[in-house]
Amino acid sequence: MRALQIAATGMSAQQMRVEVISNNLANMSTTGYNARRAEFADLHYQQVSRAGTINAADGTQLPTGVQLGLGVRPAAISMNVAQGSLTQTGGDLDIAIEGDGFLEVTLPSGVSAFTRDGALKRSGDGLIVTSDGHAVVPDITIPNDARAVSVNGSGEVYAYFNGQVQPQLLGQFSLADFTNVKGLEAMGSNLFLETPASGPALAGTPGTDGLGTLRQGYLEASSVDAVREVTQLIEAQRGYELNAKVITAADQMLGATTQIR
Repeated sequence: MRALQIAATGMSAQQMRVEVISNNLANMSTTGYNARRAEFADLHYQQVSRAGTINAADGTQLPTGVQLGLGVRPAAISMNVAQGSLTQTGGDLDIAIEGDGFLEVTLPSGVSAFTRDGALKRSGDGLIVTSDGHAVVPDITIPNDARAVSVNGSGEVYAYFNGQVQPQLLGQFSLADFTNVKGLEAMGSNLFLETPASGPALAGTPGTDGLGTLRQGYLEASSVDAVREVTQLIEAQRGYELNAKVITAADQMLGATTQIR
C-alpha cells in the first residue's frame, strides 16, 4: 500500500523540520546567527491517466486525469538573511555590522572564511583575531602601549597613546559581500565558506557599494524569533502525529484485507 511510504516521507520531513527548529532555538544567543528554514517539495507523480487523454470515441478528453502523488522530499534548508538587533557591550573590540557584509578571517589552513560575529580579541602579539584565534583580514596589530582603541563607521582603527594628542591610524577593516548570501557554506563557529553558489567575495570599504557600516561597542544579536519558532514547532509536531495516524490507518486496512483473504 502506497500510503505507508507516502506517510513515512511526511514523518521524515516533519522530523527534519523539528531538527532545524531545534538548531534555531539552540542558537538564540549566538552572535550574528541567522535562523534557518526547512523547505520541501512534492515527489514525482504516478500518472495513472494523463490529463488531456482521449477518453471516448467522440474525442472527449480527460480534463484533469489521475495523478497520484508519492510523498514529499527535502528541497533546501535556507538561511533567513536578516539584521539582528544590536546589543551594546562597551567592548573596544566588539564590532557590529549594521547592514550587509561579513568580516573576512584567515583559517589556519590559509583559506578565507567569513563571519558576522564581531566579538574580536587581541592575541599575545596584539593582532586582532576572532574568539577562536583566527586573524581578521587585513592584519591589524595593536601596540602594547596603546591606552585605548577606536573604530569608526568606515572601519578605520585608531590607537591612543599617553603623551600624544592625535590618535595613530593602525589600519582599516574591510567587509565582503556575496551575490547569493544563502549559497554560503556554514562550517560552524559562526564561520562561512565561499561556494560556487554564493559567488566570489566582493570586498570593499564599510559604508560603500551597499556594504554596511561598523559600530564599535556593539554586537549583533541572533535574528531568531522564539515565538515564531515555537509556533512552527507545534505545527511540525502536529504534522508528524497526523502522518503517524495515516500509517496506523493504512496498517489496519492491510490487516482487514488479510482477514478477508
